[in-house]
Amino acid sequence: MSIYVAAVTRYFEAWNAVGVDAVAKAVAVAWSEDGTYTDPLADVRGHEEIAAVIRAAQEQFPGFEFRLVGEVDGNHHIARFGWELVSTADGLAPVAGSDVVTLAEDGRITSVLGFLDRIPEA
Repeated sequence: MSIYVAAVTRYFEAWNAVGVDAVAKAVAVAWSEDGTYTDPLADVRGHEEIAAVIRAAQEQFPGFEFRLVGEVDGNHHIARFGWELVSTADGLAPVAGSDVVTLAEDGRITSVLGFLDRIPEA
């Protein structure tokens, strides 16, 4: 497994972790201590703030999980990939996006730049 695929796998494990403690642990495994997460709805730094964003998304979309779309592409210490937020009940995916992550030497994420490609209509 490449460093890029390994990092993205840990990233999805964090987003799909169940419970406050599991999310916190998965975030610590996936992100460096001062890692960042930025998308159109959030701009946060550090494990606690990243975990809070993940928990908020889980509360907004109960019964959904994040899934990789396509392949992970990487070079140097940068990876990009697409994702969907999929209902475990019916397979519908109302939200989709793409992210670019930067990795530290240890393979953990130092930054995420997220883009929303599909969102539900208000």
